[in-house]
Amino acid sequence: MPCFWRTSDLAVLLIWGVFVAESSCMNGNQTSQNGSLPEAEVNTTLLVQMGAKALLCCPALPETKAVLIIWVIAPRGQPPCRISYRVDTKEIKETNCTDRRITWTFTPDQSPELQINAVALDHDGLYSCEMLTLQGNFLRRYDLQVLVPPTVSLLPGENRTAVCEAIAGKPAAQIFWTPDGDHVTKKESHSNGTVTVRSTYHWEQNNVSAVFCFVSHLTGNLTLSIELNQVTGVTITLHSLLIILYVKLSLLGIILLILGCVFFQKRNYFRK
Repeated sequence: MPCFWRTSDLAVLLIWGVFVAESSCMNGNQTSQNGSLPEAEVNTTLLVQMGAKALLCCPALPETKAVLIIWVIAPRGQPPCRISYRVDTKEIKETNCTDRRITWTFTPDQSPELQINAVALDHDGLYSCEMLTLQGNFLRRYDLQVLVPPTVSLLPGENRTAVCEAIAGKPAAQIFWTPDGDHVTKKESHSNGTVTVRSTYHWEQNNVSAVFCFVSHLTGNLTLSIELNQVTGVTITLHSLLIILYVKLSLLGIILLILGCVFFQKRNYFRK
């Protein structure tokens, strides 16, 4: 499973990086102190779990050096929103921007960063901040990918099988089995972009006491186990219940028959 850095400073140094989340943006004054400018274009894949907070940063430049700051927000499958901020006049213009869940971190004259307090599935998309300066234009682009942890279950099946499910995860989870055995894995895609993965495991050996389902996902891994006597015991238990029910019904029938005979005998006796 890949490891994702969390250090915001590294995002500026890499042309292409992958990050889970950023807790703060680099202060633009740090760049001016060491005398260097950031890369002209930085592309970052930002992985954020649904419901978590996302912080979207601009290029690491002092805002006083910028003439114009432009945000373009383009959720997948939706028309883009454009926000421009003119530094000298502090004028803000918005075009086709309707999602009020995306806000300034503070105010644009203090900090040009945007934030999403609780990321939802429809926030999945591309976000870019471009700063126009006298030294040139600087762009920071995010490919925001929303992660959804799947609901995981392991249940007994029929005829020496067990079924492991990772329901409605994004991206699709991976399922592995121990010990190795025959298994069939299927994926079902949903309209909201999540995927359900269902794997059916079958074993032949009688000396196997338990099977383990290992579910791997970017939001975390999970291992479930089930004892094989629990699987085979389902049929045995059901058969035993049917026998018990049959015996109880038979006894009830006999008791009712005896009571009926006693009742009719007493009735005939009193008539005499």
